[in-house]
Amino acid sequence: MIRLAVRCAPEQAEVVLAELTVLAPNGVEEETGPGYVEYAIYGGEGELPELGEIEVAAGDGLVEVVATEVPDDWADRWQDFHKPLLVGGRLWLRPSWEEPREGAIDLVVDPGRAFGTGAHPTTRLCLEYLLELADGGEAHGALTDLGTGSGVLAIAAAKLGWEPVHGYDHEQASIEAAATNAAANGVELQFERMNLRERLPQLPAVVVANMTAPILREIAGQLSVGGSRGRVRRSLPAVAPAEPPPIPL
Repeated sequence: MIRLAVRCAPEQAEVVLAELTVLAPNGVEEETGPGYVEYAIYGGEGELPELGEIEVAAGDGLVEVVATEVPDDWADRWQDFHKPLLVGGRLWLRPSWEEPREGAIDLVVDPGRAFGTGAHPTTRLCLEYLLELADGGEAHGALTDLGTGSGVLAIAAAKLGWEPVHGYDHEQASIEAAATNAAANGVELQFERMNLRERLPQLPAVVVANMTAPILREIAGQLSVGGSRGRVRRSLPAVAPAEPPPIPL
């Protein structure tokens, strides 16, 4: 296993991340340091993008590319970093090898090769907002999760009361991981592979989209062309003014 680390200037981080997710759709690891943001990609020999592809993706923001060999026990070491997380005081996100928490809504997530353990700040924000809607009596009807990743948001929505719940992602690895996690949680969800840069499914009143800002802008452009689609449309100005981190729609 090889770890390929791409360091870029902080002001270019969002753009670089958006491009790298195309080259490495199974997800990247993010770290920050003095004057740089580092994105790491993991894969076997011959599975990682070529250096030229990375240089093109990073553009002028590239600082350094470093490849290191990962120890053979990397899979076990990964479990050391994937810890349970309590969100909103009552949603317990945990990997399958951890125990449930008494009195909390249990949500088992093993990301596999897909993005989404629930630990990322934007994922927590989305989960907290779903809890807020549920507390307000709005956890009913259909919900769509764009860029579903491991399916964590879709599964949480189903457990909170939304039905039916659909999840969409460009990567087959995400669809497979999300379906596996849904089965582990005992919820019936529908997942479909779709390139959201090119088209969108029919959207219900409630949509979550925990993706990078450049992709959100492309989705926003499709919504503006397609006409009003409920409360999603009223959230679009939050994406437009600057370069925010991934935010929910």
